[in-house]
Amino acid sequence: MFWDRVAGVYDLFANHINRRANEALCAAVAEEIRPEDEVLECACGTGLLSGVIAERCRSLVATDLSERMLQVARRKLGSHPNLTFRQGDILHIDFPDESFDAVVAANVIHLLKEPERALAELDRVCRKGGRILLPTYMNKTESGGSNPVSGAIGRAGADFQRAFTPESYQDFLVAAGYTDVRYTLCQGRIPCAVAVIRKGGRSDAL
Repeated sequence: MFWDRVAGVYDLFANHINRRANEALCAAVAEEIRPEDEVLECACGTGLLSGVIAERCRSLVATDLSERMLQVARRKLGSHPNLTFRQGDILHIDFPDESFDAVVAANVIHLLKEPERALAELDRVCRKGGRILLPTYMNKTESGGSNPVSGAIGRAGADFQRAFTPESYQDFLVAAGYTDVRYTLCQGRIPCAVAVIRKGGRSDAL
């Protein structure tokens, strides 16, 4: 798996190459987390957001499909008493309905062949009135070309399934049935749009 192979160097991208966007992303997500929240994070990677979330919530379960990514995250963040890491698939979330106050899935929607299935799973495990946070890299420029940095990552094997601009990302979520969404754009080498959905603000389109 590509993400197993790059687990050891992923933080170089997160902390240096795309540092500006990721610092803004961490700040935007932190503002959405409350002290009483029980949180699920899917596709946590090496823990870019996991530590930020754990510092602000009651409990966090952070999952990823890549065991190598989880190993890096555990080494970095294993001292947080309210944080549990476990392997998991965003398309088949192993928790009952309405288990969490907030559900976070960062920078994974554009990698999935069936992102609508992931959205349905995230919605299912989020409690009514809770929040679904979907930060996603904007891999396409406003002129319609590929972002040069994400293009290089894609050629290395990341296998992007979609390339979003802020406008096309909003269109994607509207088509999935989500119209009441707040967006924050985090600028950087690869910009990131943070979509915040409140559970219940959804039509029957999904």
